Amino acid sequence: MSDALEMLLKLEETLEARKTADPDTSYVAKLYKKGSFKIAQKVGEEAVETAMAVAMDDDIGIITESADLMFHLMVLLKSRGYTLADVALELARREGLSGIEEKASRED
Repeated sequence: MSDALEMLLKLEETLEARKTADPDTSYVAKLYKKGSFKIAQKVGEEAVETAMAVAMDDDIGIITESADLMFHLMVLLKSRGYTLADVALELARREGLSGIEEKASRED
């Protein structure tokens, strides 16, 4: 297993453990307490900051904001009971499909 994958899986375990932590001492527990809607707002904010770093050609910002985005997305997934494995399964399902075909399969 790659170091990057191991790190993400370790983070996922930490995020799970923080569900029962004290919101006064844990940022993640505080996010969980606020609920999925507020966490989703944070994901949106981090996505915008990542896009702005790209627009500003800020290489360091791209990495740091992407880390913030991934972190908050993982918190959101955990808050809804999902894991990285759930996302990986969806990506595996899409493997071999063109983006156009995949999108068309979701349109009503």
